[in-house]
Amino acid sequence: MKQAFLILIVLFIISCQTVPITGRQQLSLIPSQSILSMSFNSYGEFISKHKVIADTEEAHMVKRVGQKIQHAVEQYLSENGMSYVLNDYKWEFNLVEDKNINAWCMPGGKVVVYTGILPITKDETGLAVVMGHEIAHAIASHGEERMSQGLLAQMGGIALSAAVSEKPKETQNLFLTAYGLGAQIGVLLPYSRLHESEADHLGLIFMAIAGYDPRAAVDFWERMSASHKGLSVPEFLSTHPADKKRIDQIKEFIPEAIGYYQKQ
Repeated sequence: MKQAFLILIVLFIISCQTVPITGRQQLSLIPSQSILSMSFNSYGEFISKHKVIADTEEAHMVKRVGQKIQHAVEQYLSENGMSYVLNDYKWEFNLVEDKNINAWCMPGGKVVVYTGILPITKDETGLAVVMGHEIAHAIASHGEERMSQGLLAQMGGIALSAAVSEKPKETQNLFLTAYGLGAQIGVLLPYSRLHESEADHLGLIFMAIAGYDPRAAVDFWERMSASHKGLSVPEFLSTHPADKKRIDQIKEFIPEAIGYYQKQ
């Protein structure tokens, strides 16, 4: 037992990477090329089965906001010597016709916004809150971290290549759980409080660098929190719970983000 514990400690030490901005060390057992391959395949399957809206003002807005945040992410990472985080990214920003209140970003910069969330975002700045937050989850490798934790807990930390060959179904299920893909794409277990906090923090900075006022985040999350009163909980809130404590923490992050906003 003691030897196994020591092995796990060594595995954690040699398999860590750093989250941009927060500097937190996180477990990373999965090669980025493997994640991107699974991501691009799953994204392509999703797009082929859903109606992508093009040539409308809302669709143009999604692409415009996405591209601005993409450039902000690229700028921040370049200035901090972390451009490698975006190696082999192939950004896409699409609006799909779906009444569900949801949005997500997969590894490699594949971003989807559902039409159902637009009444709550209200305008371009509100949309920047959502897209900045979702892109932040990808930049912080939260899905990879969740999948790495699953490999460690369920398969003893074996290499992904071995997991795929020896336990293909279990490995696929880990990916689906980590990223919410498959029949109910976008629906996954709630992010941990830590992951949500990091995505809020990074997302505010990315939207601020992109030229959007980060103070709009408080209004958005308050609207989101109020949107389900008397109704079923929206998908977005089932995976990104918005409570008073979280909104208060967002308010604490805003002064730092304002510094970036005022430089634009």
